[in-house]
Amino acid sequence: MSTSPHPNSMDNALTVIVVGGGAAGLMAAGRAARRGYRVTVVERNARPARKVMITGKGRCNVTNACSVQECVAQTPGNGRFLYSAFSAFSPADTMAFFEEQGVPLKIERGNRVFPVSDKAVDIVDALVRYAKNGGVRFVTGRVTQLCIEDGVCTGVMLEDGQRLEAYAVIVCTGGCSYPVTGSTGDGYALAQQAGHTVIPPRPSLAPLVIQEDWCRDAQGLSLKNSALTVTDTVIGKTVYTDFGEMLFTHFGVSGPMILSAAAHMRDMQAGRYRLSIDLKPALTPEQLDARFVREFEEQKNTCVGNAMGALLPRSLIGSVLRLAGVAGEVKCHSVTREQRRALCTTLKALPLTVEGFRPIAEAIVTAGGVSTKELSAATMESKLVGGLYFAGEVIDVDAYTGGFNLQIAFATGVAAGEHV
Repeated sequence: MSTSPHPNSMDNALTVIVVGGGAAGLMAAGRAARRGYRVTVVERNARPARKVMITGKGRCNVTNACSVQECVAQTPGNGRFLYSAFSAFSPADTMAFFEEQGVPLKIERGNRVFPVSDKAVDIVDALVRYAKNGGVRFVTGRVTQLCIEDGVCTGVMLEDGQRLEAYAVIVCTGGCSYPVTGSTGDGYALAQQAGHTVIPPRPSLAPLVIQEDWCRDAQGLSLKNSALTVTDTVIGKTVYTDFGEMLFTHFGVSGPMILSAAAHMRDMQAGRYRLSIDLKPALTPEQLDARFVREFEEQKNTCVGNAMGALLPRSLIGSVLRLAGVAGEVKCHSVTREQRRALCTTLKALPLTVEGFRPIAEAIVTAGGVSTKELSAATMESKLVGGLYFAGEVIDVDAYTGGFNLQIAFATGVAAGEHV
């Protein structure tokens, strides 16, 4: 808690305003309310936590069942700053919290935690219920300005001209991805008004635009069990590998595996990053070649383009043959060893060149935000202005997919709500 004298009257001595009713805001509000504060959440939308509703494809990957150390390791964007918050409210605490709120959970591949119901609305309802049961009041409106007097935050101004007085303000406005959910970057302007440094927002966990035109031919194709390798051509090193799902789109590629890979592309430049997709990760090159030999022998008088249907989705066959330099009209019995080798190489390392990220509005998570150097790691309080706190995506922290970003929201929300 700030030791600065507070200019508010005693009537406001127990009043806390939370700006934003998302995952971090609702958790912060509920915690502060249970400590005896009169808490008001100011939310732009008629319904809170709209962004939580769309996480995990509407299933809500609520956290990751891992250690605090692993959480930090999975947070490339200032993970160490979050060590105190994660220690105070760990993934195990998040799971216990929702179970106590009547939401049974389950653990899936990669230690991803989901509600048993597979419905994000159950998580949202639990958070709203937690806040309301603590006596939190909700106001629909947009905060346009912080009220700061003598270095202390004393309230907020709303777009309609209304002023709300407070002992402390917690800003939980999210980033600027998916603006339809209310994440429009308002928190950055509020932070700058208070004198904070805002690291320029950029996409994280975003779909990728691909240079190769053939991606469009495979639009709509979903690959379930492929392996991905990402190479940074500037430093000449592999920066990420993964196994899982991806999707071809009209602009390039998306899907869980791609979104995770995007978080590793920290200094995006057109052509800097190369993707290599292994379409047959369960087979060695030798085993794949033996498969080709068998398939081509069984269909010796069939055109290669038709015979490939046993090995590849139809929408990829033409592109794979072109990349391998094999004409689709060639009969299987005429395919040479060198052509088989070229086909094996292409299937084991389908090459894609990254042009860039899709617009930040389409990113799952926003990187950048309020500089962590200007916040207390234990309390999330501003080091510049007394009585001002930040929590959630508005801070310059971001993690990989797997429930880690919601864990950040919950942990920082708890830190702010407990220490306000």
